[in-house]
Amino acid sequence: MIEPARAEALVRAFPKQRILVLGDLMLDRYIRGHAERLSPEAPVPVVRVAETTRMPGGAANVAVNIRALGGEAVVAGFVGIDSAGDELLDLLERQGLSTAGVVRLRDRCTTEKIRIIAERQQVVRVDHEMEGAVRTEDLDRLARRLPRVMRGCTGAIIEDYGKGAIRQRVVESLLMTARRMGLPTGYDPKEDRDLRVRPVTLATPNCREAHVCAGLPPRTEVQDPLRDARLARAIRILKAKWQTEALIVTLGPLGMVIAEKGRPLLHLPTRAREVFDVSGAGDTVIAACLLAKAAGATPVEAASLGNHAAGVVVGKLGTASCSAEELIRSIQDDRAEGA
Repeated sequence: MIEPARAEALVRAFPKQRILVLGDLMLDRYIRGHAERLSPEAPVPVVRVAETTRMPGGAANVAVNIRALGGEAVVAGFVGIDSAGDELLDLLERQGLSTAGVVRLRDRCTTEKIRIIAERQQVVRVDHEMEGAVRTEDLDRLARRLPRVMRGCTGAIIEDYGKGAIRQRVVESLLMTARRMGLPTGYDPKEDRDLRVRPVTLATPNCREAHVCAGLPPRTEVQDPLRDARLARAIRILKAKWQTEALIVTLGPLGMVIAEKGRPLLHLPTRAREVFDVSGAGDTVIAACLLAKAAGATPVEAASLGNHAAGVVVGKLGTASCSAEELIRSIQDDRAEGA
C-alpha cells in the first residue's frame, strides 16, 4: 500500500520529528535460564539463571520504538522513588530519550514486570505495581507539566496501560495543547477505560479493545475483516466517539483494518514472515504510525508503515523495536516478492 520510494522519504524525515509519549511507564526485566529438574519443595521447575536483562516497558517502550525508528521522544508519566524507577530513567536517558515529563511519586512503586524464561518458554511473570487511584494532586502535577514539555514536539501519543497515569484531566491537558500547537495525536487505548478522548488523529485499538471500548461484547478475533458486521459496528461507534481522522484496528495474524473518514474500510494483511513473540507489537504500531503522520504521511501510508514495523518486531524475542533500516528493508522485500 506504499511505494518503497515514498516510504523511504517518510522514514528519512523521522529524525526531524519529536514525539511526546504520555502513559504508563514500566520496567521490564527478563530472567533467562535453563530448567532441568523440578524443585523438591513444590512441583515447579528450578530455573538456573544464565542472564538478566532490563528494558523500558509499557508507554516507555513506545518511546523506545520512536527512537529506534530515528525520531526523538519525550516521555511523560509516573515512576516511583525507588530502585526500579532509577533503573528505568537511566535506561531511557542512555537511549537518548527525554524524561522531562516524568513525575516521581513517593507513595507508589514503579510498575515492574519480571518474566522468568527457561528454554524460550515463559515459566512465570511477577508484577510489582500499586493498586488504587493516583492522587488528584499528582495528576495535576503531570497535567501542568505537559504544555511545557510539549514545546518543540511535532506529535503526541496517549498510551494507556490502565496503571493510573491516563486520567481525564491529564488527557485534556495534552489534547488542548496539541490543538493549540496543531499537532497530530495518537491514542492506544486500554479496554476498560471510558475517557473523553476527542478529537484524536489516529487511534490503534486491537480487536478486543475496539469492541469493549465501543460498548460491545469482547472479541479477540474475526474471520473476514471487511465482511464482519460486528467489527464494522464497533468501528462506526469509535469513529464517532473519538472523532478520529483514521481508526486503525490491529487484528494480530490478520494484520489491520483502517477506517478513514469518507472512505471504505481497507484491510492490510500482516507483513510478518515469522512470529516469535507478539509482545510490544501494539507499541510499535502506534510509534510508527504517529511518526509517519507527523512526517506528512496520509493515514493509509502511516498504517502501512506501522504494519510493516510490527511485522519486523514480532519476528524477535521479547519486547523489541524496529529500526528505520529494518522498516525500509521490509517494504523493499515485500515489493520485490510481489514483482
